[in-house]
Order: sequence, then structure tokens, then C-alpha cells
Amino acid sequence: MNILGISGTPRKGGNSEILLNAALEPFIEAGWDVTKFLLSEKKVEPCIGCETCTNTDCCAITDDMGEIYTAFEKCNAVIISTPAYYRNVPAQLKAIMDRTYAAKGSLTGKFGGAIAVGRGSSGGGQCIVLTIINNYYLSSGMLCVPGELNGVTATADKPGDILGQPPRLNQARILGKNLIKYTR
Repeated sequence: MNILGISGTPRKGGNSEILLNAALEPFIEAGWDVTKFLLSEKKVEPCIGCETCTNTDCCAITDDMGEIYTAFEKCNAVIISTPAYYRNVPAQLKAIMDRTYAAKGSLTGKFGGAIAVGRGSSGGGQCIVLTIINNYYLSSGMLCVPGELNGVTATADKPGDILGQPPRLNQARILGKNLIKYTR
């Protein structure tokens, strides 16, 4: 079994990356193959709407998205963890979402979990970001798996702030455990 974890933060070691690592712990313990894609280390260009993928089933852009296409094919489940930027996902993650169009059917029937981190407890946009991620999953033919509720939300600002919030780290682990249950 294979889990794909995508950290949508462009900030190396950001709070959403830390939460992703916590969510992946149950998979490591269960002996799954873990593939992590950190947008802080990768370059994914935005979709240019050229429609090449419509005719060839391949994207015309050559960048690190090729690794994601391969990971989509191999994975059984996906976790996306991201900060909320202006009540939305960062542009780097949105590029992956848009470019998934070229990977038609590679995520169908797979399971996904969502994690969102923002600055404000109600105004940071975390719930909106969870909805965006879950809509992406549904649009890709995936099934959304909840944490205790519909995903994991957290409030954090400076890098590493989330480490002082054991309940949020535990919520990420619960999401991972729930994904394992659903994929069996």
C-alpha cells in the first residue's frame, strides 16, 4: 500500500508540513510505502490551458509535476496539508490541482484526507481550504475521509508554532489512522 503526502506550503518546515508528517506516522507504523511531495522543494508551473493533454493524455509542461503523475498512479490514498492563503490554497498547490486534469482517472476510487492551517481561528480560512481540497478530491473521483470531523484545521503563525499544540498533532494522526481504515 502506498500513501502520497503533499505539503502545499512553499515554506520549508512550515506548520502544514509538520502536520503532514504527523498524519503520515500511522502509515509508517503500518508498513506502508510513503511518498512525500514538498512544494517547498519542487517547481510546478501553472496550467497554461493548451489542451495538449486532451489529445495526448500527457501534459505539455515538463517540470516536477511528472513526479506527481507517477505518484498518483501508485498511491492508494492522498493527504494534502496546506496553509490558508487569503482563504484559499497557495498558488503552488493550485497548480497541482489544475494540472491533475492531465492525469485523467489516475485518482478515481482512491481516498483523500485534508489538513489546513491558518493564522486566525475563524477568519484564517481553514474551513474554506478544507472544502477546496475535498472538492478537488471529489472532482478527481476520490472519496474524502474525515479526521474527527471533515478534516484537520489548526491555527498557527510562525514556523514551528504547531509543535506546541499536541491536540492538533494528534488530530493529524487520527486522520492518518482513518485513511488506513478506509483503504483496507
